[in-house]
Amino acid sequence: MLAYVFWHWPAEGVEQATYEAAMAGFQTSLNRYKPEGFISSAVLGLARTPWSDKLRPVYEDWYLVKDFASLGLLNDGAVDATNKPPHDGVATRVEGGAGGVYRLKAGVPDFATVRRANWFSKPAGLPYAEFYSGVPAGDVVGQWERQMVLGPAPECCIFTDGRQVSVPKAENAIAIDAEPVWIVS
Repeated sequence: MLAYVFWHWPAEGVEQATYEAAMAGFQTSLNRYKPEGFISSAVLGLARTPWSDKLRPVYEDWYLVKDFASLGLLNDGAVDATNKPPHDGVATRVEGGAGGVYRLKAGVPDFATVRRANWFSKPAGLPYAEFYSGVPAGDVVGQWERQMVLGPAPECCIFTDGRQVSVPKAENAIAIDAEPVWIVS
């Protein structure tokens, strides 16, 4: 399973309730009129981005798809005739954003139980097998690894129900409180 992750924040002057209502409209439409290969999506509210404490509040959209081919179908389907009006309803209120593509390494993507995002990167030169031998995999909501760099986000993320995890040998580790804002019902 892959996820296109999109971080975004409202433009100055846009009220949070208006922004979240527009997001919910798009998410509802996309999950009702699903492009082929699209599984589901969720939106988390974060106090900041994983790369800067200057960008807040921020929203983190997780668009789950079956494979890389499904990413193209999601890209087209998000702005097709049915989904374009609600997409544009939120897009016109966004000040900025960044993205990335991640692969699920362990756990299950149960975004309703996420309360903390633990972001970190693998040190250069350290083999992945050695690095992952120290990464906790049990009892996590989801462990994700970046597949494509589309912005400044860290390489790995472990979601938990609120616990901060310790990752031996990790670089640039940061724990950010997260709150589900929109989840498929």
